[in-house]
Amino acid sequence: MTRPRIAFPALRAFVAKELQHILRDRQTLTVLLLMPLVQVLLFGNALRNDVRDIRLAVVDPSPTVTTQQLHDAFVATRRFRIVADARSMDEVEPLFRRGEADAALVIDPAFTEQLGRGEPARALLVTDASDPNTGSTMQAYALAVIGDYERTLRGASAAGIAVQTRMRFNPTLESVNLFVPGLIALVLTLVSSLMTAISLSREKERGTLEILLVSPLRPWQIIVGKVVPYVGLGLANASTTLAVAWLVFRIPFRGSAALLLAESLLYTITSLSLGVLIAANAPSQRGAMLGALVGTMLPNTLLSGLIFPIASMPAPLRLVTNIVPARWFIVIARGIMLKGAGLAHLWLETLVLCAMTLVLLAAAVRRFDARLA
Repeated sequence: MTRPRIAFPALRAFVAKELQHILRDRQTLTVLLLMPLVQVLLFGNALRNDVRDIRLAVVDPSPTVTTQQLHDAFVATRRFRIVADARSMDEVEPLFRRGEADAALVIDPAFTEQLGRGEPARALLVTDASDPNTGSTMQAYALAVIGDYERTLRGASAAGIAVQTRMRFNPTLESVNLFVPGLIALVLTLVSSLMTAISLSREKERGTLEILLVSPLRPWQIIVGKVVPYVGLGLANASTTLAVAWLVFRIPFRGSAALLLAESLLYTITSLSLGVLIAANAPSQRGAMLGALVGTMLPNTLLSGLIFPIASMPAPLRLVTNIVPARWFIVIARGIMLKGAGLAHLWLETLVLCAMTLVLLAAAVRRFDARLA
């Protein structure tokens, strides 16, 4: 019995045909080559447990040479940045609400006198624990700096420094309190950007979108009519997510539910605008899906602060996070739910989302107008 001979010329021709097919499909080839590179770069820079650029507020009611030395000990490190020198904790509270301070060191008014009498000098370390892992890390770094400074005082006072610690906004260090507010952004992005891009691209492929051009509707009216149902769907998803967060996970809700729903509506419109822009530039439904995944889901997962703290990222990557809409919405959601912050504290993030919405809407309408008109 003879074994069948392998037709090497035919196999070689078949492999060459498949290679040519891949090379002709520039879109798929680009994704196959660039996607691993982008993932390695993003994950390599975002997956970090260390925390840098910790914003510290120092409350020193009675400044002395000794307390200034403690102040300088934090300045000398590369991890801490002094954002405020206050005289009372009341001056620091708005910084916590606005997310402009990560920790506060409250020095006792009699700090120097206590050391002079050989007594433990008292200090209070307050840390924002809305991100429990980051909060614990920041507290450990601060205690290490205080410990190093305490060792320099051994010759002057054997009593050292007695530091009390306090975790703000999430004292039990529940990780669910961190992730669930951020998941609202992820859910709204999935419904708004991804589904809108796919839906509009499907309409373009089928030719039904061009049929609407014979109607009196203008391109911007067609876009509005297509995305309005998704606005209602996004609000419904935001409401159900908040209900689950409160009823199932028992996440504290210290702020205004109406304000959070209004901010969710704004973020939904921002995501819809991004989805429309992706659909306008995508050549096919598959291209729109890939564009939405790369342009929305990947940045929203890695660069928004949902999982990995932005403070631990390199400076260039921190700059990139400013153009990710979810980064600003997550700050708003956590601020309202965990810190009880109002619009007076979150006006900057709201203004940024409004500006992004206007820019994306204008770009999407102009692009669709050029392609449909």
